[in-house]
Amino acid sequence: MNAVVSPPFSASESTLQAQSIEVSPLSAHIGAEIHGVDLTKPLSLQQIAEIRAALLAWRVVFFREQFLTHEQHVAFSAQFGELTVGHPVFGHVEGHPAIYSISKFRKATRFEGPALQRPWTGWHTDVTAAINPPYASILRGVTIPPYGGDTQWTNLVAAYSKLSAPLRAFVDGLRGVHRFAPPSGAQGTDAFNAAVEQNTLVTEHPLVRVHPETGERALYVSPGFLKQIVGLTPRENQALLELLWEHVTRPEFTVRFKWEAGSVAFWDNRTTAHLAPTDIFDLEFDRQLYRTTLVGDVPVGPDGVRSVALQGTPVGAAAAVALN
Repeated sequence: MNAVVSPPFSASESTLQAQSIEVSPLSAHIGAEIHGVDLTKPLSLQQIAEIRAALLAWRVVFFREQFLTHEQHVAFSAQFGELTVGHPVFGHVEGHPAIYSISKFRKATRFEGPALQRPWTGWHTDVTAAINPPYASILRGVTIPPYGGDTQWTNLVAAYSKLSAPLRAFVDGLRGVHRFAPPSGAQGTDAFNAAVEQNTLVTEHPLVRVHPETGERALYVSPGFLKQIVGLTPRENQALLELLWEHVTRPEFTVRFKWEAGSVAFWDNRTTAHLAPTDIFDLEFDRQLYRTTLVGDVPVGPDGVRSVALQGTPVGAAAAVALN
């Protein structure tokens, strides 16, 4: 899949911002708001470093009143890494190959039939079916309902650390298969099935991922994509996966964000899972957000063994070259 490389900010733009940012944590384990920066302009090296540090510390960071165009969204994102296509399976906004539309009725057109609702239904880490899932996602709010539509994130490092020592030792050695598929009980629409068939991604990842920058261990158990644990019987799979999914979505590991027009969320996809809202389908209001994602590396487990692609290619041209 081709990477999306955006041009840097124009040299004619205003002088790089120099002020330090302000970081305000939102919960015990995850989430912080960042103030004192204008994302429509080029960032200073100091600001980039401080935002990256806040991202590593708080897993997801939020900005308010940042009214970005598509071009400014891409330019901001490119200061933190190489951009992917909007979505490796479901495409991008016409004319903007790095932008993916998150609209109110996007999910409603993908699945048919009532999904089996469980506490972890809908929680996911972005595109873990790929051999190199995006390292970060950057989502901006444009049309936001006056109430409802909040997004939640959970800290997978905190979740790992709160497992008992015997269970941590057990999951450290396990691997799981991730793929795109509708949730239990639902069926994919014709459009969904065709897109997945044309862009099939299936990968075996470690159940515990070692963060490439911090060395922290995270439970890499995306409920939306992880379908089975390698080597376990069906009953063992069900019991262990449900235990882990219930565990990673415990409220104390999470933060809930109320969107406003101009809000931006920037999260570390290597240490988080998130939950898109479904209450918006019970409201008459529109909701429109746009997302970019940044090319990620191949996950590595505590044993030093990397993930293995079972079907599909890496996301991003440079990543594909590096893996060959």
